[in-house]
Amino acid sequence: MIIVFDDESQDFDVVVNAEEQYSIWPSGRELPVGWHLAGFRGQKNDCLAHIDTVWTDITPLSARQSASNA
Repeated sequence: MIIVFDDESQDFDVVVNAEEQYSIWPSGRELPVGWHLAGFRGQKNDCLAHIDTVWTDITPLSARQSASNA
C-alpha cells in the first residue's frame, strides 16, 4: 500500500504515540501500531500548525521521566 503525504487536498489526523511524539496520518487509514488519534483533523498544513502549537517539548516522554527521577 502506498500512502501519499504530499496530497494537499487530503485530510489528515494528528496522531500521537506513547512517547508523546506527534505526527500526521491520512484520515480514514488504519493507524500504525502504537499510535492513536490526538483529536485534530484537517488539511496537512493545519495539522502541522496544530502540532507546532501542542508539541512544545520534543524530548520523548521516557527521557523526560528519567531526567526528573535523576
